[in-house]
Amino acid sequence: MLSRTADHLFWMNRYTERAENTARLLDVNYQTSLLPQSEAVALAGWQGLLSISELMTPYKAKHGDVRAKAVMDFMVKDESNPSSILSCLTAARENARAVRGALTTEVWETLNQTWLEVKRKVKDGEFEEDPAQFFDWVKFRSHLSRGVTVGTMLMDEALYFMRLGTFLERADNTARLVDVKFHAVESDFYGTANEKDQEYDFYHWSAILRSVSGFEVYRKVYRDVIKPERVAELLILRQDMPRSLHACLNEVVGNLKMVANDQSTETQRRAGKLRSELQYGRIDEILATGLHAYLTQFLDRVNDLGAHISRDFLIPTPV
Repeated sequence: MLSRTADHLFWMNRYTERAENTARLLDVNYQTSLLPQSEAVALAGWQGLLSISELMTPYKAKHGDVRAKAVMDFMVKDESNPSSILSCLTAARENARAVRGALTTEVWETLNQTWLEVKRKVKDGEFEEDPAQFFDWVKFRSHLSRGVTVGTMLMDEALYFMRLGTFLERADNTARLVDVKFHAVESDFYGTANEKDQEYDFYHWSAILRSVSGFEVYRKVYRDVIKPERVAELLILRQDMPRSLHACLNEVVGNLKMVANDQSTETQRRAGKLRSELQYGRIDEILATGLHAYLTQFLDRVNDLGAHISRDFLIPTPV
C-alpha cells in the first residue's frame, strides 16, 4: 500500500477516535460539574480537562481565565483549535475524501454524514441546548463508524492501518484521563477522606468509569464499592476492558504484525515490550512506584511508537 494512502487511513481513524474521547471527557466533566461542589473544585475540573488535552496555553491565549462555557466552546466548536470535536471530525472527513477509493461506500457515507450533521448542530445551537445529548451523539457516530468499518471493509492493509490509528489514539487518551483524574482526588489513597469527601469521591470515580463506558464493567468484574486502585487496574491492566491500556496495546501489536515490513522490526519490538509490561504488571507495583511517573512514561513511549509507525509506514513527519 502507498504510504500516502496508509497515512490518510491511519489519521482518519485517529481523528474520529479523538473526537469521541474529547466528547467523553467533556461529558464526564459536565456531569460532574452539576454535583454540589465549591467553585474552586469545579474550576479545577475544567483546568484538568485542558491539561489532559495539552490545550491550556492555546486556550489562555484566546480566552484568558478558565470558564466552563468558554472551555466547552473551545473544545467543541472552535475551528482554530485542531483538537476540537468539530476540527477532528472535519479532519477525519478530509482524510477519508483523499482516499475515497480505498473505502466502502458505507464507511465514506458515515463519515461524510457525521461531518455534515456536526456542522448543522453547531450552527443551530443544539450543543448549547443540551450538551449531554450532543456528546452522546458524537460517541454514537464514532461507534457507528467503527462498526461499519469492521462490518464492510475487506480485511487487508487498509483496515489494519485504520485500526492502528484507532487504538494508538485510544491508548493515549485513556492514559491522559487516568493521570489527570487521579490527581484530582487523592484522599482515598491516604485514608484521610471524611464522609462528605467519600460521597463526592464515589460520584467522581463513577463519572470517570462512565466516561470510558466502564461503570457496569467495574461492577461485573469487582462486585464491590468503587476503589481508586481498582479503577486504575481496570483502565490500565485489564486486557478484557475495551478501553484499557492493555487492550489497546494488544490491538496495536496485532495490527502491526499484519502490516509488518522489512524496516518495522524495531517498531514491533517496542510495541511488544510495552504490551508485555502491561501483561505482566501489577497495580500495587505501579502505585508503589508512582502512578503519575508511570503514565507519563507510558505517554512518552506511545508517542515514540507513533513516530516509529510514521517513519516505517506513513508519510514521514517533519522533525
